[in-house]
Amino acid sequence: MRPFCIAVWTWLLVLEGLFLLVSSQPLQSDESDASLVRNCAINPPYLPPTVKNTSFHLSALRSLMDAQNISAYVIPATDPHLTEYIAPRDARRAWMTGFTGTAGTAVVSKTGAAVWTDGRYWIQAKRQMDCNWELNSGASIVDWILNETTAGEIVGADPFVFSVEDWESYSKPLLQAKRQFVAKEHNLVDDIWGAERPPVPTENIFKVPNELLGATWQTKVKEIRRQMKYNRYKPTAVLLSALDETAWLFNLRGNDIPYNPFFQSYTLLTADWIRLFVNESRLPQDIKEYLNTTCTTSECVQLKAYEDIRKNVHEYTKGNITIWIGQEYTTYGIYEVIPKSKLLIDRYSPVQITKSIKDPTEQKGLKAAHVRDAVAVISYFVWLEKNVPKGTETELSGACYVNNLRSKQNYSRGLSFETISASGLNAALAHYSPNNETNRKLSPDEMYLVDSGGQYLDGTTDITRTLHWGTPTNFQKEAYTRVLMGHIDLARSIFPAGTIGDVLDVWARHALWEVGLNYRHGTGHGIGSFLSVHEWPVGIGSGHTWQLEEGMFTSIEPGYYEDNEFGIRIEDVAMVTKAKTEHMFGGISYLTFEHVSLVPYERKLIDLSIMNKQQIGWLNNYYEKVWKTMSPVLRAQSLIEEYDWLQKHTRPFSHSVLVTSSLVVLAGALLGNLLLQGRLL
Repeated sequence: MRPFCIAVWTWLLVLEGLFLLVSSQPLQSDESDASLVRNCAINPPYLPPTVKNTSFHLSALRSLMDAQNISAYVIPATDPHLTEYIAPRDARRAWMTGFTGTAGTAVVSKTGAAVWTDGRYWIQAKRQMDCNWELNSGASIVDWILNETTAGEIVGADPFVFSVEDWESYSKPLLQAKRQFVAKEHNLVDDIWGAERPPVPTENIFKVPNELLGATWQTKVKEIRRQMKYNRYKPTAVLLSALDETAWLFNLRGNDIPYNPFFQSYTLLTADWIRLFVNESRLPQDIKEYLNTTCTTSECVQLKAYEDIRKNVHEYTKGNITIWIGQEYTTYGIYEVIPKSKLLIDRYSPVQITKSIKDPTEQKGLKAAHVRDAVAVISYFVWLEKNVPKGTETELSGACYVNNLRSKQNYSRGLSFETISASGLNAALAHYSPNNETNRKLSPDEMYLVDSGGQYLDGTTDITRTLHWGTPTNFQKEAYTRVLMGHIDLARSIFPAGTIGDVLDVWARHALWEVGLNYRHGTGHGIGSFLSVHEWPVGIGSGHTWQLEEGMFTSIEPGYYEDNEFGIRIEDVAMVTKAKTEHMFGGISYLTFEHVSLVPYERKLIDLSIMNKQQIGWLNNYYEKVWKTMSPVLRAQSLIEEYDWLQKHTRPFSHSVLVTSSLVVLAGALLGNLLLQGRLL
């Protein structure tokens, strides 16, 4: 009996080894996928159905340029508040080019047209732009413009869609090359867009409920005035240009920007008065009373027309004043009317910095929002497990389903961004969102990435999980596990208070770097309290980062993307909190992260054999927290399937058992390899 058992065990190992050899082969891209991107190298060019014909737009713009003696025109993907997500009426670059990615700049010359964007969007741009547009990944924008123009010619742009830094990055080198960079206050794209341009928002502005507020607007104004008073440069006013600054300051919200509860506005705040620049017709009477708009004392808000901000600021500068601005969100269109001697410039305004540290009520609300959000995500994963094997669901149907689940949660105010529902090669696009042309059927044979989030009255959420319902390859498992290892290493990190977020970026990448892998996006971004899903200056490895302080919230989201095959990202939101350390060198407190997202990871993609004891211990502790927090919530809502799913997916991992298992599998792989080579035959 014993020899028989040994023989059976050996053959099981051999079969497993053979299976591993097959499953570890690289995924082969479907040749038909080439039809998803343009091919401008052939004649006639091949254009996929996702491409927009821009010939008419370019012809009309060049006619206007010629009439105004402009040789090149620069079109950023921004708005007058330098908002990341913009209103449809401000999506000028997308309308001109067909490319809808959130990052990138277009330039049109007399004979050429080009777009620059970062690596996240290269494939998307090739799917959406026709061959009128060059996708430039080599020459800088200024170098391209210099090649398209001659000395003495004019390069035009709308100063209200450029930050001060960006404007000067064009004007200085162009001036050195004897070109003129000229501000055109009236945007040329708006002229050719004409009546087709979406209208100005008119929906009423509303207030965050009192029970969800940690501070009144009067308290917040008092704090900003305190910072003005004790600033050594003694500013007399603070100018707020970013939309989330005014929304946060007054505890007001709107619906002007997709996925972001903002309204078009500016604020000019002094020690003696407050001016809110907004479309007054959008303020109901109760909001006007709430803002004390009928009086003129220091705690009364004076309402001014939105369009009058530049004129009003210019008028204010005639006195003995100093205006404090945050350079990151102030446009050149406003900056240029303020004498340099009357400016106090920081990268971020005092409101941005103050807003980034959440008070206890905001912390409580964000945590509560993530619990409700986890109910929606867990319910979605249960639905996927049941329906994907049937072959009936797609990226779009999946996105619609999870969006609907979120909408049913208490305090829901819609999505925090367009859901990224990406299967197979589509997931290799870090910020892909499905449409009718690219919609892919969800399959047990492909990895699936879903990055989604919600806006709730008490907080904003953002979470990414990567799933597999079939049998992943060894490489997919290793890549996923190394992304998870980086995620855990960053989550476990302990650092001195005041550490710049970028310093921590290496924790998230190190496990990938060890085997020559990496990703092209930042590792973390701040998140708002019913505000922006990307809230700067909090962040990690993004170029926007600031000193991390207790009470800040950031995402942790390393990833890996294999072009034309699959994508992996694991994203959670975490709160910066005090760490328990034995010592406190220099009297400085040390910080760490507390996870707020509460959804388990994909078990079948985790290879514990390459993880260390500390990483596995963190994973088990996290799963225990997820179970203890979410199981009573699911049971209370009679979500029995979800409860059972969570129990299964939060089982603790055993390091010793999995190491033994990995050795057995390795032995099987070796035996299988020897058999294939004929050495045991």
